[in-house]
Amino acid sequence: MQCNVGKSDRIFRIVAGLAMILAGVFFHSWWGAVGLVPLVTAAMGWCPLYVVLGIKTCKAPD
Repeated sequence: MQCNVGKSDRIFRIVAGLAMILAGVFFHSWWGAVGLVPLVTAAMGWCPLYVVLGIKTCKAPD
């Protein structure tokens, strides 16, 4: 798996994931579980949806 998630994209994913988790805890809903997806993809630096769509936001060499 090559990196396809850039630095600014990772930061956005971390913020969005934490917001979803907090919303899930606050509202007692499934948003907490959904919030794990952006956190995991940010930690890995790889997004399977980006592979399908052909998107790459990191500046790593091919």
